[in-house]
Order: sequence, then structure tokens, then C-alpha cells
Amino acid sequence: MRIGVPREIKDHEFRVGLTPQGARALREAGHEVCIETHAGAAIGFHDAHYRAAGAGIVASPQEVYACDLVIKVKEPQASEIALLREGLVLFCYLHLAASRELTEQLLRSRTLCIAYETVRDASGNLPLLTPMSAVAGRLSIQMGAWALTMANGGSGVLLSGVPGVAPGRVAILGGGVVGFNAAHIAVGMGADVTVLERDVRRMQHFEEVFGSRIKTRYSDAAAIDECVSGADLVVGAVLLPGKHAPKLISRSLIQSMRHGSVLVDVAIDQGGCAATSRPTTHSQPLYVAEGVVHYCVTNIPAATAHTSTQALTQATLPYALALAGKGIQRALLDDAGLMEGLNLCAGHVSYRPLAEDMSLPFVAAKQALAL
Repeated sequence: MRIGVPREIKDHEFRVGLTPQGARALREAGHEVCIETHAGAAIGFHDAHYRAAGAGIVASPQEVYACDLVIKVKEPQASEIALLREGLVLFCYLHLAASRELTEQLLRSRTLCIAYETVRDASGNLPLLTPMSAVAGRLSIQMGAWALTMANGGSGVLLSGVPGVAPGRVAILGGGVVGFNAAHIAVGMGADVTVLERDVRRMQHFEEVFGSRIKTRYSDAAAIDECVSGADLVVGAVLLPGKHAPKLISRSLIQSMRHGSVLVDVAIDQGGCAATSRPTTHSQPLYVAEGVVHYCVTNIPAATAHTSTQALTQATLPYALALAGKGIQRALLDDAGLMEGLNLCAGHVSYRPLAEDMSLPFVAAKQALAL
């Protein structure tokens, strides 16, 4: 199979869909690998490294998208949409629930789209979302601490506090992978941390790991109001796989927060969990709404692209090898969890939660593959 890896063009997106080691593994399995020139250069993966691994270097995205399977990181950008076509397989993060326009463009292209964020493993977990959720969770506290500084419009609270001065208060909405990793960093900084979660088992896990260094609250409307209004830093870490994030934070609740407090909405790539959230970029990551500093970057892990690429590609490579080795249809039929990643196929929505969110017709994945 011919496999293409483009250079990412989303703002400050320096991750790459395949490392030189991954390219070598695919070449050793008998596949042709085409890497767009300079695709990994920003993080030290140079064209020479890919050539040494047996990959070919191509000069343009057009040559990449002429391949059978395109492996990338983020959803296609405007200039890439015209390169999509029937017969092409796209394997990347899509987060389609946040963009009806992109969904409709991909449907019109009839490209077969496998979304990293909805692939499941045998245990029902999300193996291709988990590594980037871990990175985003850890970065959420770093970025939140930075946004709290006076130079960024923040309240000037130091999350760790100092002797004689109380630490900053952090409220984390959601106890999944993002929330756990956010808590890990916030606790390490010495902040006063509360995690809001509805799964009792998850709350027990937090208390087993962090003990008295963390507080857990059952996530209902009253608890959210209390914890958010009193927080210096709020991290939105809620997830409904493949669906639009629930709006848990109203505008009036944002208004109740102290001026200069910070919201880091990690759920923004699925539409955001606050009424005041809107997507931002690494070039312009912050804005102030209702006196609260908002950080709503849609590709947070790109800030640490070297670490993120390695964490992501070690998870995606086995799936890439299966797709290329077995062929797309056989690989999907053999792995029900990979089939969960099939969001769009032959111009149809083949992932039920997305169809429900978008009020679009749903065609079961197996049926769509047969069309």
C-alpha cells in the first residue's frame, strides 16, 4: 500500500503523523511511504532520517494525498479539502462534532475517514486519544498557571502559594485521562485541587492515588457552581467520545468568577464545555470574556510536539500496520474497536453519536463499507 504523511499546516502544529522509526516499520512490512518534505523537521525528524528509514520524500501535499492511505495528526485544513477524494483513506484526529462545515465537506469528498478519537481497544478504552489527553491534561495546568500571571490579564495568583500565603484553587471538571493528568500536575505544584466527577469509581481512584492532597466532588449543578465560582483556575476536562462537549459552565457562572481567574477548556476540540468558550490558536491563545481569561487552543499537545509525536505515533503505528497489511476493509472488519473509528464512509455518517449530534442520517459502518 502507498502511505502518505503530510506536513501539518494548522497553526503551530509541529507534530507529524509518522516518525522515521514508524516509516521503517511500514517499509519493512512491504509498503511504500511518502513523506512531505520538512514534515517533521521542526521536532528533529529531518528528511534524511526518513530517507534512511526507506521512505520517499515528496515536494508537495498533492503527492501525499495521491497515496492510498494518509496518516496525519489534525483534521484537514481549508487548503487540504480540495485534495480529498473517493478512494482515499484518512487516518487522523477529526473531532467532527465541533464542525458541521468540515463534516459536510468530508461527506461530499466521499473520503473514508477513520478518527483517532473514537477508536476503541478490547477494554473499551480510547487508545489513540489517551496519549494526547494525557499531554493536554498536564499542559492545561502549565498554561493555566501562565495565564494567571498579571502580564496575561490574570489575577496574579501563584498556584503553589508561598509560606504564609494560601495556594491557588483549581477546579477540574471531569475525572478522565485529561482530568487525572491535570490533577497530577496541579497537586505537584501544591495547588488546592478539587476534581468534579460523576463516576464513583473514578473518584475512589483519585483518592487512592492522591490521598488527602486532593478533594473530589460529585459533579452536579450545585457543586459545579460552587467550585467554579470560587476557583482561580478551572480546567474543562469533560468528554463524550465523538459528541459535542456538554455545556456545563454558563455565562452567568463565568460572570460569578473573580476577575482575572482562568478557564482552560480542553474540551474545545469537541466544541467546549463553557458558554463563553471559542477556539483559539497557539499564536493567539488567550482572550478575556466576562473578566475571565480563557485559554481554548484546539491543539494543545502541539505545544510539546516532540514528546506528543512520540506518544501519539507509538499508539497509532500498530493500527497503521494493520490497515496497510490487511487492507482497509479487512482490518476494520477484523477489529470492532477500529471499526468504531470509522466516522465517515462513502459519503455517509457511519458513527452513530456523530449522526445523532448532527441530526444526519446514520449508516452502520459495515453497511457503509459495502456501498
